[in-house]
Amino acid sequence: MNITLDLIVFVVLALFIVVSALLAVTTKRILRSATYLLFVLIGTAGIYFQLNYSFLGAVQLLVYAGGITVLYVFSILLTSSEGDQAEKLKKGKFFAGLAATVAALGICLFITLKHKFLQPVFEHGELPVKEIGHALMSTEKYGYVLPFEVISVLLLACIIGGILIARKR
Repeated sequence: MNITLDLIVFVVLALFIVVSALLAVTTKRILRSATYLLFVLIGTAGIYFQLNYSFLGAVQLLVYAGGITVLYVFSILLTSSEGDQAEKLKKGKFFAGLAATVAALGICLFITLKHKFLQPVFEHGELPVKEIGHALMSTEKYGYVLPFEVISVLLLACIIGGILIARKR
């Protein structure tokens, strides 16, 4: 296995993403958690740029790292008060979560090691935006219109739920 600059950049980005994700779920302050989530999303955009998917990298930076993270921060700042503290995690819940995490990691490793992946003989190249648009909005077998609509209904339900919760306060 040759160590190339691409491999070094990928390993650095992957470590950055993993460390930021761990910090996002283990910190007790929710605003710091949103900041670490921003770092995860920026690292993911870095991987897209490394794979020469500049359109997806730009969308990741603009929509997720920019828009969604700002939405999270505004939601946190508007709904939290001075007395909001993270509850102390009981040992039973901690060990149950740890066991579930180890089990999920074991399943992922089992599937990854048992699956015979195709050799990476494809060319990394830029996909035309028109092809991405047709793939996302196609109603054919591998189209994404139905999942897109399901997610939009889910987001609408979240917005309505947030309004109802904020109205009760």
